[in-house]
Amino acid sequence: MINNIPNVKLGIVAVSRDCFPMSLSASRRRAVVDAYKNIGGDVYECPITVENEIDMRKALADVESQEVNVLVVYLGNFGPEIPETLLAKEFDGPVMFVGASEETQDNLIDGRGDAFCGMLNASYNLGIRKIKAYIPEYPVGTATEIAEMMKEFLPVARTIIGLSNLKIITFGPRPTDFLACNAPIQQLYNLGVEIEENSELDLFAAFNAHANDSRIPEVIADMEKELGNGNKMPGILPKLAQYELTLLDWIEEHKGSRKYVAMANKCWPSFQTQFGFVPCYVNSRLTAKGIPVACEVDIYGALSEYIGTCVTEDIVTLLDINNTVPADMYNESIAPKYNYTLKDTFMGFHCGNTAVSKLTEGIMKYQLIMHRGLEPDKEPDITRGTLEGDIVPGNITFFRLQSTADAQLKAYVAEGEVLPVATRSFGAIGVFAIPEMGRFYRHVLIAKRYPHHGAVAFGHYGKALHNIFTYLGVEDIGYNQPKSLPYPNENPFK
Repeated sequence: MINNIPNVKLGIVAVSRDCFPMSLSASRRRAVVDAYKNIGGDVYECPITVENEIDMRKALADVESQEVNVLVVYLGNFGPEIPETLLAKEFDGPVMFVGASEETQDNLIDGRGDAFCGMLNASYNLGIRKIKAYIPEYPVGTATEIAEMMKEFLPVARTIIGLSNLKIITFGPRPTDFLACNAPIQQLYNLGVEIEENSELDLFAAFNAHANDSRIPEVIADMEKELGNGNKMPGILPKLAQYELTLLDWIEEHKGSRKYVAMANKCWPSFQTQFGFVPCYVNSRLTAKGIPVACEVDIYGALSEYIGTCVTEDIVTLLDINNTVPADMYNESIAPKYNYTLKDTFMGFHCGNTAVSKLTEGIMKYQLIMHRGLEPDKEPDITRGTLEGDIVPGNITFFRLQSTADAQLKAYVAEGEVLPVATRSFGAIGVFAIPEMGRFYRHVLIAKRYPHHGAVAFGHYGKALHNIFTYLGVEDIGYNQPKSLPYPNENPFK
């Protein structure tokens, strides 16, 4: 159950310019509320229509008394540009601005609202006051269209609230010769995120303190139930259960004033020799609870995963953009069935951090690559603890929010799918297909110096993610551009 993200309570306040009928804005607000409820939404309708700054104060007090934490400012007519933008400034939460379209050609005198024009003034006033607000792609519509805009606003608002109450807890620096996931933390603070950085020794001491924790058998039983027939290495479960309790207790003891937590933890190479296992399965279990745990101290990977959790209200994962699909696999299993080129495909992989519900069959195994180096020519011991299997087929969105080395935010979003093709490999892994992946790989991922980790949401969520990154002020948002739209640095003579 996802329980590490905000609950959203939506409210709507109508505004009215004093030279327009207030009743026009109020009646249109009621129509929007009815339309939103008709599509299954729940919204608090503020009874105060804002015409001046005194009304603004009354409306603000009213929605706050109802514990509204996400607000729709609705221009039922032209709207009072100062009071409506001050409402957004003083409201403690994300705000969306939308306006009413005209209703009929038979009522364009007393019934004309001019919100199309009013939205321009609202935008200008938001800008000069440096107030962040969400404005949909086309922010003027009928009651039904506004209701759909409100629905699309929810994942954006939930994410913004989540980030403003998020702490990212880390253990250890990046592994040696592993600069790829290193990034300045200044942008975390700019986003409103807190961070707590700890050493591996802190984690090791806390782990040892849980050696005889009375809750370990209960956690083992839960792991056994979850793994089912995939419980191939039961002897490692006591240590994994001890580690899971260590992380969960640390979160509760260290979240402080924050409501939500994500983690970015070191997981190799000394982890195995000292702790005696690999932490992948535990990472997958916490992520399934809505607490993303990014591998290899990838702080912005954890941030991206948390954003994906808020957007989808579902489990996400973090994968390496890892290896090409062999030509024989493509020719046998992909080309006859799917309209993808070989360069549209790749394999996304990590050792075993993907939740069991997102694998076709999750099996407890050992980390093959680490086993080669740490305990060759012997039965796996300290390298046990990965959850392996092919990732479930279906739609996905690959994305990442990242700080550059000089502390500039950038992001990418690409929609695609996991194909129902057996990977014949190890780890948590899938055959991915993204249209024009080859060009996206070269002109976004490589050209813009992204690390190899990408967050994966299970479904198509590109629109919401793009809206979030725009709201956060990210100016460079890459995506997999079609052939008809070359990248700025793409060679036209190829």
